[in-house]
Amino acid sequence: MDDSSKLIKTADLLLDISSLLMVSGANTTRINLSIGRFASALNTKASSFISHKTIVMTLYDKKTDLSCTRVKKIPPYIINFTFISAISKASWKALSEEWSLEQIAEEIKRIQTLKRYPRWLVLIAVSLAGTGFCNIFKGDYLNMLVAFVSTFVGLYIFQETHKHKYNLYIRIFLGSFVASSLASLAVIYNIGSHPSTALATSILFLVPGVPLINSFTDLMDSKIINGMVRFTTGAMIVFAMAIGLFLAMYIFQINLR
Repeated sequence: MDDSSKLIKTADLLLDISSLLMVSGANTTRINLSIGRFASALNTKASSFISHKTIVMTLYDKKTDLSCTRVKKIPPYIINFTFISAISKASWKALSEEWSLEQIAEEIKRIQTLKRYPRWLVLIAVSLAGTGFCNIFKGDYLNMLVAFVSTFVGLYIFQETHKHKYNLYIRIFLGSFVASSLASLAVIYNIGSHPSTALATSILFLVPGVPLINSFTDLMDSKIINGMVRFTTGAMIVFAMAIGLFLAMYIFQINLR
């Protein structure tokens, strides 16, 4: 393999890693740091422009002074902190042990095979978190049960629509609407001492913590474009949640004043 071909192959691998970090929920600075370590291990230097949908990377070979620029479209986002942590550890190991291109590629393939938590476990864990929030806001056991069921079904709908590749904001709206509709029934039939608490906490599983936190860190690191895009994404998610909740309350004629 000649120097140009090797540089292109290296750039493509680093782009794949950048894309994987981006869709998994890493902030821009963390992506640049991890890619910088991998590039240094391969005796190259990477300069990237990372947007919400596309990554443009220019890679320089320190030995030959060759450079190449490659572009990659970012696939749909699926938050996975396991990938972020594993890639970060691999980047440090690659730098300290001077891994070859093939070793890095093999490790990234291994990381991509890491299994996510089982779906049923995610459904139960997130539903229990919603139940805990309901308890914090003084909901009784019946309210907590309503919050659990509403969160469980709402998250199930959100996951199913994701499998069928629905638009993100439609998925958020449907999850919010279904969860708040179930919780609204508890308000109508006055189930528990504080049924409105179950309604308020039934959609908290949709709160866009990752984009909003990444928005803040990107803005603090002067990554203005990504920060604003992520903030806008978070705001749109909150808006979709609010529309789902409002529609459910309107249909069931619920007034919490």
